[in-house]
Amino acid sequence: MNSTAKNLNAKLETKDAVIGVCGLGYVGLPLAMAAACVGYKVIGFDVNQDYVDSLKTGASHVGAVSDEILGKTVNDGQFTPTTDFSQLGDCDCILICVPTPLSKDRGPDLQFITATGERIAETLRPGQMIVLESTTYPGTTNELLKPMLEQTGLKSGTDFFLGFSPEREDPGNATHNTRTIPKVVSGDGKTAQQLVAKLYGAFITEVVPVSSNDTAEAVKLTENIFRSVNIALVNELKVIYSALDIDIWEVIDAAKTKPFGYMPFYPGPGLGGHCIPIDPFYLSWKAEQIGLKTRFIELAGEINISMPQYVIDKLAAALSTSHDKLLKGSNVIVIGLAYKKNISDIRESPSFALIELLQEKGVNVEFHDPFVDEIPPTREHAALAGRKSVALTRENIKATDAIVISTDHDNIDYQMLAENAALVIDSRNIMENNGLTGNNIIKA
Repeated sequence: MNSTAKNLNAKLETKDAVIGVCGLGYVGLPLAMAAACVGYKVIGFDVNQDYVDSLKTGASHVGAVSDEILGKTVNDGQFTPTTDFSQLGDCDCILICVPTPLSKDRGPDLQFITATGERIAETLRPGQMIVLESTTYPGTTNELLKPMLEQTGLKSGTDFFLGFSPEREDPGNATHNTRTIPKVVSGDGKTAQQLVAKLYGAFITEVVPVSSNDTAEAVKLTENIFRSVNIALVNELKVIYSALDIDIWEVIDAAKTKPFGYMPFYPGPGLGGHCIPIDPFYLSWKAEQIGLKTRFIELAGEINISMPQYVIDKLAAALSTSHDKLLKGSNVIVIGLAYKKNISDIRESPSFALIELLQEKGVNVEFHDPFVDEIPPTREHAALAGRKSVALTRENIKATDAIVISTDHDNIDYQMLAENAALVIDSRNIMENNGLTGNNIIKA
């Protein structure tokens, strides 16, 4: 290590290093809390002034962070949220946790990484470490972020230290959290790798060093592609087995008794969350740049995207066959707006596609979600903003032609649904899992 690296290493060992976290959402805020709770001073940066003001009062909007912990770190001065990016110069280590959505043509949208990189470059000084956590294609850290920072005249590996460490947050997971999930770390050169490992090792139980930033970027994509492809497989099997009058959930439950060579994945109404529906296409785009195709990824995407329509087709058939009703003009309540159970995270939720497709077909659609009182403004579903969750009362259920279960929250009275709903379209098999069956319950 040169003297610059040794000085940073010493600060990390004594926890005198100031940590900056750019982006205080589902990834950044838990990360900031993990660092603050072991003694680092943390400055959190976000562009949303209202959100920052709320954080200053100790009000957390992220389920993995309690108001109590947030309030304590703010009051103790361990965590300072701000919109003043000029304070990036005060940070010894800067962790970038900003969104990486898809563009309209399903290519990488790196505008938030670029904007953050530009702001870091404005105050970049010798001795700083910059680590990208945002999921992206292999090469982003070294090919996009590194040149932006080196335009200042400072050199990566000598004057500042650049790394990548993919986020592995799992909202709603009661077993694993930021501090206990092993952390893959990498750096632009051996010294950077060692410094990144030193930082994360102070507040995360296990760090897993890999040889390069490109490799670390590929690790996160591989994890999410694995899930996407396997979920697509069981979704396709669901369609085929249903046509053969075979229950896919029964098949999976029996198959998973095999103690080797099989891992259970379950079908649903589509994919949700920020990672699995989006991240695989980052690799698809990168592969195209070098003249290769990602056939599994593209096919998995097509299958998963088609699932909301499959659920609606099941609904239409059941309404027609059992109730002599048309889809158009019917009244439907969609249960669950969050993309998975027991959380409020609505990012990329397939429930949005269900609601919009139903509306396009002339259906009167309401939704109920015990974790989402009102649909917030979103870029992709702006027309639905402001819609409020309806109460799941006996009266509302009986006045509805069908209930569509999109998210299997635990705190839903499924017994009441079974007893009062004319028709339940269950895309999660939650009714049978609760011992509820009947002619009014259709799996989808």
